[in-house]
Amino acid sequence: QVQLVESGGGLVQPGGSLRLSCAASGNIFNIYAMGWYRQAPGKQRELVALITTGGGTNYAASVWGRFTISRDNAKNTVYLQMNSLKPEDTAVYYCKADLRVIYSDSRRDYWGKGTLVTVSL
Repeated sequence: QVQLVESGGGLVQPGGSLRLSCAASGNIFNIYAMGWYRQAPGKQRELVALITTGGGTNYAASVWGRFTISRDNAKNTVYLQMNSLKPEDTAVYYCKADLRVIYSDSRRDYWGKGTLVTVSL
């Protein structure tokens, strides 16, 4: 079995910072792309940032220059450093990993359960 566990969410004032972490564990053979998505109340889930095995990154326009995604392949962990947070960043943030498990020839996406980020005075 594979588990993705997010941490680091919470309440922060506008202009503040938070760092999210997501650790993958279980019968993992290899992890390919990892990413962060978010879903605000009443809205669809959207991509925030993506990082490949080699470190290539992609960001949503709304977070460009404020958020930074990184990963530690040895720890099967992906991070999201969020700076200059705005009220519109309030959402549940989900981690996703494209990975292959041991004894399997196929790969698929696995999701964490999410961590809530609230940006408010």
